[in-house]
Amino acid sequence: MAEKVNNFPPLPKFIPLKPCFYQNFSDEIPIEHQALVKRIYRLWMFYCITLGVNLIACLAWWIGKGYGVNFGLAILWLILFSPCSYICWFRPVYKAFRSDSSFNFMVFFFVFGAQFILTVIQAIGFTGWGACGWIAAVTHFGTSVGAAVIMLFPAIMFTLSALGMFVCLLRVHRLYRGGGGSFQKAQDEWHSGLWKDPPSREAQYNNFSGNSLPQYPTIPSYP
Repeated sequence: MAEKVNNFPPLPKFIPLKPCFYQNFSDEIPIEHQALVKRIYRLWMFYCITLGVNLIACLAWWIGKGYGVNFGLAILWLILFSPCSYICWFRPVYKAFRSDSSFNFMVFFFVFGAQFILTVIQAIGFTGWGACGWIAAVTHFGTSVGAAVIMLFPAIMFTLSALGMFVCLLRVHRLYRGGGGSFQKAQDEWHSGLWKDPPSREAQYNNFSGNSLPQYPTIPSYP
């Protein structure tokens, strides 16, 4: 078998850093779940783009007689949540579907649920949170119409992100419960240490169907 070389994130060659993860949907994810995992990956990308648009809108908010603290927090959210959301909830769900890992499913449900709640708060748009949501955009029309119009874009995108997260959370939970997953299985993986490096489905199948069978000589030897 060819050695799997890390390929994500796809960094340019002139950067003296190497990719940290191996990601290949067709190679590692069962075909019946590839569409869902790809959809969650696109949702992560859309959320990162939303954070970038929110940064621009917070700059317009600041220029349009807003508060500079929102722009500073928008920079922090972009730098912090873009990589952390990939590591903390996309990678767990990727590994969960790759190896049918209950522990990784539980990590995904917990972190992704918290991310969903945070995205709802960002869509609402409380002042001082560094997010151009609906409250911030609508109330700013009396101060600067141009800035408020720009602020509507991240408000819409945060709302779409929250809706997408809610749908994906329900679909993954339905598949997990329908497949017999439980909190007890996650605890068993934790105690056994299998959560650290769970084998892929292909490796589990090969071990069960081929490698675990006893080897007999080609020509039997009778007494």
